[in-house]
Amino acid sequence: MTAAGTDWAAAAAAYFRDLQARICGAFEAFEPEARFETRDWRRPSGHHLEGGGASKLMRGQVFEKVGVNFSHVWGVFPEQARAQIPGAAESGGRFLASGISLVAHMTNPYVPTVHMNLRYLRTSREWFGGGSDLTPTFPFDEDTEQFHAALRRACATYRPGAYEEYKAWCDRYFYLPHRREPRGVGGIFFDELASGDTGADFAFVRQVGEAFLGIYPTLVSRRKDIPYDAQARERLLYKRGRYVEFNLVYDRGTRFGFQTDADPEAYLMSLPPLVKW
Repeated sequence: MTAAGTDWAAAAAAYFRDLQARICGAFEAFEPEARFETRDWRRPSGHHLEGGGASKLMRGQVFEKVGVNFSHVWGVFPEQARAQIPGAAESGGRFLASGISLVAHMTNPYVPTVHMNLRYLRTSREWFGGGSDLTPTFPFDEDTEQFHAALRRACATYRPGAYEEYKAWCDRYFYLPHRREPRGVGGIFFDELASGDTGADFAFVRQVGEAFLGIYPTLVSRRKDIPYDAQARERLLYKRGRYVEFNLVYDRGTRFGFQTDADPEAYLMSLPPLVKW
């Protein structure tokens, strides 16, 4: 709770759950038959982690596999994880985390893979994090420019220079050192967002969520019906291999899931159904 009495954890959880519903509705509109299946999960009584979430998964004609997950959990970090989480040592390991995370793997190689994550975390401190990035197999300058423009507008509502800072952070973060190549065409990434004005920080996080919802369906609509051959599909499967390598080796969200003993089906949702190396 802040001095003004706002429960930011509850406010963030409410927004993330609502955004999940709206994104799923927008994605289902592309599918003639497929719909999201919902799996509610909760840790059993006596588990060191409390709370739960809702994992939504759809496999369709346009979206080969897309997961949109919401979680709201609290508990105590293991000793070995506390040094890596700001404020966790001071809170005795106690934390609360809420967030939405999605990854869409598309059937058509010309529709870009996309990731978006927004989160709130509280230990002895509280902050927001998140971002969104695009990973096309066949990049189109028009798509890249419009995706970045949407995120740039969201950042402009927060403070001058935010887009440039968070874009550069994204470029550094979504990079595979062992391959010496970026994962995709970038986006924005930010973490430990605590400016001293939690309301402004949360407003920015909402702007990012709305920017994603505004731009990605446009890209799907533009590219989903482009004819493709087996060679293009093969290239997509190899590109997914890079995605898997990043998410299993470097991704913070995956590591956080392992550290907190959260639902493995949720934090491994990002893995594609078919992949090649």
